Amino acid sequence: MRILLINPNTTASVTDLVAGHVRAIAGPGVTLVPATGRFGARYISSRAAAAIAGHAALDAFAEHGAGCDAVYLACFGDPGLAALREVSPVPVVGMADAACRAAHAGGRRFAIVTGGVLWGPMLSEFVAGLGLGDHLTGVRTVAPTGGEIAADPEAALGLLAAACSACVREDGAEAVILGGAALAGLAARIQPAVPAPVLCSVEAGTRAVLAAGAGGERRTCEAPPLASYGLSTALAALLAGD
Repeated sequence: MRILLINPNTTASVTDLVAGHVRAIAGPGVTLVPATGRFGARYISSRAAAAIAGHAALDAFAEHGAGCDAVYLACFGDPGLAALREVSPVPVVGMADAACRAAHAGGRRFAIVTGGVLWGPMLSEFVAGLGLGDHLTGVRTVAPTGGEIAADPEAALGLLAAACSACVREDGAEAVILGGAALAGLAARIQPAVPAPVLCSVEAGTRAVLAAGAGGERRTCEAPPLASYGLSTALAALLAGD
């Protein structure tokens, strides 16, 4: 199985962090093709950054998607997910989409904890778009952005554990998603301090994309050819149907 892992921000260390966790879960027999955004924000923490990241994700797919069995959009918030699914002949799994569906398994009410205050309303809207808004107890954010947490995870553990515990004790969550590519591996470290399951969004997305890739699904893209200007050669060709 060959999986394209797209990190649509421009921080290669985050790509490496996620790729390491994906490889550990996937094991032998899976080839990972990591791709970091060619342009855009160092770390996505606003609507403007997310909008640019959607373009970067399409650009990365156009450049590196050939021969892959599935695509993992490894950014919590899934910028460009619907557009990738429109143009990809193989399954595309979004980290946030997969994590929310895993958290809701069995009908559980769930919450999200992540870094960066602007993600609060953005993620509430995202979950509502999945049709799961009634099952979301809330989104709690901590002040450090995902990029800052990645740079110093030890300093953020207490903040993240407290936020996750509050989701359970105060908001009634039955599961909590620790969301963000840069937070990979931290869910297990704070789990002992939280009285409900804490899901790692990177792991949830990884398991979903492995299942999707194993299914061997392929489809014919139905998006009409698009004439464009100023895009990369690979993306312009993809959208033109060449």
